[in-house]
Amino acid sequence: MEIACLDLEGVLIPEIWIEFAKKTGIEALKATTRDIADYDELMKMRLNELNKASLGIHEIQEVIATLSPLEGAPDFVNWLRERFQVVILSDTFYEFAGPLMKQLGYPTLLCHKLTVDQKNGKVLDYNLRQANPKRQVICSLKSIYYRTIAAGDSYNDTTMLAEADAGILFKAPQNVIEEFPQFPAVHTYEDLQKEFLKASIEVRS
Repeated sequence: MEIACLDLEGVLIPEIWIEFAKKTGIEALKATTRDIADYDELMKMRLNELNKASLGIHEIQEVIATLSPLEGAPDFVNWLRERFQVVILSDTFYEFAGPLMKQLGYPTLLCHKLTVDQKNGKVLDYNLRQANPKRQVICSLKSIYYRTIAAGDSYNDTTMLAEADAGILFKAPQNVIEEFPQFPAVHTYEDLQKEFLKASIEVRS
């Protein structure tokens, strides 16, 4: 049995922090894992910027409520689910993802959680599900004899792509494509479908 493992932000939905940065005007929050490979460094910067601006979970969720999946993403997820088991592996947070998961038909999502002050909505900390979580999921699936095909767009996806039986870069920036030439790089859902079919040993149409 083959399992398709997908990143979320930048692959199926907009980058939440970028959309929030546009709304608030905080330029630093436009940085993502495409720009900063060290996730701890990135998240500490984000929490610091939120604290300086006295912004919290409620303001972020207000922006998320206005977002939709990327054009073509729901149809792609449906296409994929007809042919593979599908798991979304993301460095987002459950407190962010709910409304967008609903629009994607609630695929299985493995991500992280935030520590939030329930009185004022201040984001106090972030809690990783585990270290190097995307790669570890691939390792776990392989340990129970699933074959994995993974797609992502950022630095934090590359260990997942390398561990999978097949890895694909989707809508990745040029710097990531150049640093990881071993992965095929595509930019449309149609081409991503072709790469999944090419990588599969079970699905032929």
